[in-house]
Amino acid sequence: MKGAIPLNDVNRKALEELIGYAFTDKDRLDRAITHASARPGKGSNYERLEFLGDRVLGLCVAEMLFRTFRDAKEGELSVRLNQLVSAESCAAVSDDLGLHRFIRTGADVKKLTGKAMLNVRADVVESLIAAIYLDGGLEAARGFILRNWEGRAARAEGARRDAKTELQEWAHARFGLTPNYKVDERSGPDHDPRFTVTVEIRGVKPETGIDRSKRAAEQAAATKILEREGVWPKSQGAD
Repeated sequence: MKGAIPLNDVNRKALEELIGYAFTDKDRLDRAITHASARPGKGSNYERLEFLGDRVLGLCVAEMLFRTFRDAKEGELSVRLNQLVSAESCAAVSDDLGLHRFIRTGADVKKLTGKAMLNVRADVVESLIAAIYLDGGLEAARGFILRNWEGRAARAEGARRDAKTELQEWAHARFGLTPNYKVDERSGPDHDPRFTVTVEIRGVKPETGIDRSKRAAEQAAATKILEREGVWPKSQGAD
């Protein structure tokens, strides 16, 4: 990012101290914080690492939730999981660690703001998880994840039901109708897609959700209607 700290030996060590892991292969660390706009060559940026890190994060968080919330049903665990592995949560981890100071990007990415820049910060966290996994194995990656997600897991809103189920029941009870979801756009590369989904109920203002999977985007859109109509209280930080 603009004004990124040069990645010399001293600053690389400072970054390792922030994330709590010292790399054997320093090139993996370098790739994990390098956006394709800064180094577009195959295998020289974090695109492939991000793909793997997303899966490692999902596995470790799912295991953590399974062990922590022993009485929770599958639906509640799924709600918690979706919250914890979302782009927003990953970006928050990046911000808490101060990783933005180390992310290397090209001039075009430095102009990004809002959701687009949030995705860059989230992608770097997933890439770091993959780099740690490849360098030190699953236990090393799990250690990083537990340090940065255990507290978030305790705060996750597990009491909320599945948003699509809640919206369907509300729409049926109030209007005798079923919500209709449609994919407006699918963008981004195959390994990191972004889905834009709109949910419509006749007589109700539609809402749109954007996320990394079609299901998550549908959930986001449903949540917006539930919060707007007062069925659910607004999430912290919601407009």
